[in-house]
Amino acid sequence: MRILLLSFYFPPDVGPGAFRSGAWVEALKALAPEATIDVLTTQPNRYASLRQHAPRLEQLGNVRTVRLPLPAHRSGFVDQSKAFGAYAWQVRRHLRREPRYDLVCATSSRLMTAFLAALIARRQRTRLFLDIRDLFVDTIGDVLPARLSPLVPLFRAIERFTFRQADHLNLVSGGFADYVRRIRGARPLSVVTNGVDELFLNVSFASSRPRLDGRRRVLYAGNVGAGQGLHLILPALARRTLDTHEYRVIGDGGQIGLLREATAGLPNVRLMPPVSRETLIDEYREADVLFLHLNDLPAFEKVLPSKLFEYLATGKPVLAGVAGYASAFLSAQPGVRTFRPTSLEEAQSGLAALQEDSYARDHFIDEHRRSRQMRELARLSLQLLDPTVHGRIGDAGRCHRTRKR
Repeated sequence: MRILLLSFYFPPDVGPGAFRSGAWVEALKALAPEATIDVLTTQPNRYASLRQHAPRLEQLGNVRTVRLPLPAHRSGFVDQSKAFGAYAWQVRRHLRREPRYDLVCATSSRLMTAFLAALIARRQRTRLFLDIRDLFVDTIGDVLPARLSPLVPLFRAIERFTFRQADHLNLVSGGFADYVRRIRGARPLSVVTNGVDELFLNVSFASSRPRLDGRRRVLYAGNVGAGQGLHLILPALARRTLDTHEYRVIGDGGQIGLLREATAGLPNVRLMPPVSRETLIDEYREADVLFLHLNDLPAFEKVLPSKLFEYLATGKPVLAGVAGYASAFLSAQPGVRTFRPTSLEEAQSGLAALQEDSYARDHFIDEHRRSRQMRELARLSLQLLDPTVHGRIGDAGRCHRTRKR
């Protein structure tokens, strides 16, 4: 059995795409030890400000990972397009030397990795499993520069072809299901969400930091782009709470410049570049409140941010500016306050209400362990070749199959 997996990000790179693809491969290895698994990915490039290196060719057991070099790029649309073009060209060239695969898999947020996998599967006349982490076309109309808006119809055509080409399509958010059904019809569809990494299990997140000035630390860790819209809420919130809270932002992205400009002169805000996951755990430990925000755009009402799983696993209080599916998902979790995106009054009120140090979320952590979630994703993938494959452990890693309404 030969399996090809495409992912633009892969360990040791950081970010949700890398963490998810790495765990997916580990689950495929466990369920199909006889299979040959080829991973075609890139050299670590998630953040320009976080330099990492990895072997170009790596063979670990039955998994061969090929990391393709990319030109230097930042987070802008044009730079990202050039980087993906380089990746796609090298993938197509590499596959000319390879025998046909039995199964092509891909995990994709910006659609194009999934599109590349669909083209490969069609050319090889093989089965295709896609894991969709974001609705790129649904979002792009709100964040794409006006000069590039004529490209939207092209992306819609690419999306339609890609979604319909897949033999099975998985979504990381149940909020995506209705949108995808309108394109895909009643063909196989599932929801396997993001999860809690083993790194966050059996770790104490109790803070040892003395609060000499009495201010509580609010931490945001993740991408700083148009989708987060941090510059629309965090500077104003910091001004309102100068004497009671300090803010730390760890991350990078296309709008870090806007955030830096908007927070200039605020003594209670510190911006930091991306850090390793081990260092990030230390930052979580020393935080009093974990902060998340999505921009006030209709497309983001369908999103379930991967960062929420990390945040909830720490047991720390969480303040989240989210709406729609994510807000409903969080409603059952203790120690979480949500507010309407960009609403300063609601954000300040929610922050003031989060006074406890920690909350028990054991059931959530057990239900959403990434290893279990990815075991389910691997099972669904392999069932395209062998319907008898079983991968569940009790009720964990549950797969929510969506039904046509």
